[in-house]
Amino acid sequence: MRGFLAAVVVSVMGLAAPAAQAETLADALASAYRNSQLLDQNEALLRAADEDVAQAVARLRPVISFVAQAQNVESNPNSVQDGLSKTFQLAAQWTILDFGRNRIGVEIAKETVLATREALKGLEAQVLLSAVSAFVDVRLQAEIVALRQSNVRLIGQELQAAKDRFDVGEVTRTDVAIAEARLAAARSGLAAAQGDFKVARERYKAVVGDYPGNLAGLPPLPATAKSMEEARMIALRTHPSILQAQRQVTIAGLGVEATKAAMRPTVDLQGAIRQNLDTDSRTDSLSLSFNQTLYAGGALSSAHRQALANKEAAQANLLQTTITVGENVGNAWSALEVAAVSIQAGTLQVQAAQTAFDGVREEATLGARTTLDVLDAEQELLDARATKLQSEAQRYVGVYNLLATMGLLSVEHLNLGVPTYDPALYYNAVKNAPVTSPQGKKLQRILDKIGD
Repeated sequence: MRGFLAAVVVSVMGLAAPAAQAETLADALASAYRNSQLLDQNEALLRAADEDVAQAVARLRPVISFVAQAQNVESNPNSVQDGLSKTFQLAAQWTILDFGRNRIGVEIAKETVLATREALKGLEAQVLLSAVSAFVDVRLQAEIVALRQSNVRLIGQELQAAKDRFDVGEVTRTDVAIAEARLAAARSGLAAAQGDFKVARERYKAVVGDYPGNLAGLPPLPATAKSMEEARMIALRTHPSILQAQRQVTIAGLGVEATKAAMRPTVDLQGAIRQNLDTDSRTDSLSLSFNQTLYAGGALSSAHRQALANKEAAQANLLQTTITVGENVGNAWSALEVAAVSIQAGTLQVQAAQTAFDGVREEATLGARTTLDVLDAEQELLDARATKLQSEAQRYVGVYNLLATMGLLSVEHLNLGVPTYDPALYYNAVKNAPVTSPQGKKLQRILDKIGD
């Protein structure tokens, strides 16, 4: 029986490649990471957040502008200034004092980058968990198909045996009809299992990037926490959602400081060089301006109150995120315990069902059991095997789910040996808002590398 099931699994999964070329779970995880459009999308969003830092830094610097103007002047017939007036102007403006308004903007942008990085880590865990689930599900559905094929074969044998006994008058036509009905139901179950297998293959392709080929056996499970409390403590320190929420609290606090700074004055320095080409005259100017908003219709006070409310919301979100992460760890741990117990019970159930089936089948040959008894025993054995396979799959995926809830499901933690996206590479290239040619060329090389 086991040899037959193994042969069927091989035929179902279409393993045409040599065993040495089997696709491992690590291969699937690496492919899912490389091919994930979700990660590509959010890596691009992270680079966009990096540019916010560059733009915030740029606001600390002077703005220099060049204006060329041609103006047609018509006043009176005797004016010497009539005609086309051409001027060029080079102007600069620099906010030299804003009570930290722009500096706070830089800090907000930096904290937003760090929060976005944590969000990217959370998405990485989702992608890897989906890959594990897809890999295990393909193998599970293949094994279910093998069980269903075995079921059809065995019921076919029982039908033939019932027909043989009917021919010699040992059973009635009813026994043959029961076997025929069970065979039709078994074929229907096989068709459904094959459909589930195709669905699993499509999901695998969507997650990993290609259809599954020769899938290797499942590797040993990665280590996790020794207790649920240890898992919770690790999650509180490392889970990306909590770390992201902490950054959001910091951002909200800086937002409050920004609204305070917005109520204070600014001091701007302006300078200009203006050249009139018609009169060949040049005018230089330098000015210092003090700006203070005295009345804005209550907008500044409203913005400050809004920032305080956003800060309270961010703090509440952090607390709720901590609660949710702890709950998810507890649920994942409980699911693992349930799966472990189910596997133990399933093992005993399969053993008992196998013994019962063998005994009923032997008794049927002696006339002590009916065809229906044999078919019932075979169905119980099939259900027991399928339940055990499902429990084993749930436990395997459950371990990776526990790692995800602990914040440890990552390419680095799993040691997959895959080149990973380095968020600091682009950030370091743009954080100072580069404008010079050497920096621009360096940035272009980074962009080309990311594009590859």
